[in-house]
Amino acid sequence: MSGAGADDTEDSSGASASGVARALALVRHPAVRNAGFAVAAVLVAVLIVVAGWAVPPNNGVIATDRLGPEDGVAVTDYVAHAKTTLQGNDKDQRWALVSFTAGITAEQIPGFTSGVRVSEVVFHIYIPGVATPIVTVDVPAGDAAAVDSEKAAAYQVDSLTAYDDRSSAVKKVVTSRLRADCACVVGLVVRTPLDQLRNLAAHSGVRAVEALPADASTFAVAPLLPEQQDHVGPGTDGAPVPDN
Repeated sequence: MSGAGADDTEDSSGASASGVARALALVRHPAVRNAGFAVAAVLVAVLIVVAGWAVPPNNGVIATDRLGPEDGVAVTDYVAHAKTTLQGNDKDQRWALVSFTAGITAEQIPGFTSGVRVSEVVFHIYIPGVATPIVTVDVPAGDAAAVDSEKAAAYQVDSLTAYDDRSSAVKKVVTSRLRADCACVVGLVVRTPLDQLRNLAAHSGVRAVEALPADASTFAVAPLLPEQQDHVGPGTDGAPVPDN
């Protein structure tokens, strides 16, 4: 399969490659570049939780495709590009990234997806002037798994090692908000045909849906964050870290 949480009929040998590739893309994302944590990954059965901070990418892992904008791209250009990827009349299953206008809670996911297969749930807690991690949780099929993904994200962040007072404070506030069911789901990786993806893109609160070609199997994910309004790029990391 392309990654953990994909259809059970997909080849499991692709799961590791694509899961690692997507993890590396998140490590390179500007929102996590300066946060000062180590990458940690937990693999339990078909559930993988990956959260990355400030770890150099492994050049040995090659992703043949990408979901999400490149650094420096104008947000309007990316959104326009995403629309073009939904054109076509075939019924093939495709991997796609759903980006939200504003963060939603995990409990709201089924209201957006309406039975569409969710493979990954992407979390990010935005704190102005504070670098915080992007956490991606691979989920098995079913709405219940997607709704429970916030608990897995909180567990993963809480398991990370902090190396200084600031990273410890960031870890504490992010874990606390995830456990409080924050509205911090910023994206979903889904697998479904183009007509269903167009339905998703028309949903109120969805900012963009970008699909990969039907034959894509290994890819990286770098989510478009709600706070990115002009260009995609690194944020600042000098403001005080709040207590909660």
